[in-house]
Amino acid sequence: MLTYHVVPGTLTAKDLMEQIKAGGGKAELKTVQGEPLTATEKGKAIVITDSKGDAATVTIPNVMQSNGVIHVVNTVMLP
Repeated sequence: MLTYHVVPGTLTAKDLMEQIKAGGGKAELKTVQGEPLTATEKGKAIVITDSKGDAATVTIPNVMQSNGVIHVVNTVMLP
């Protein structure tokens, strides 16, 4: 289940917002597990939607770690 929540690379909230704007309102991401996620902007928040249409809002962005960046979301996303 963890690989369903991990996207390769180091993407800060600023990076995600830039990708969303460049993508015309959405950024397509692929998890380590190979599943698609879509990032969109809702107000000032980033919303992550999975292929089933389940959505989670980033509540705490940019928790910097030695192996990447964690963005805390308000719900568990299940494959």
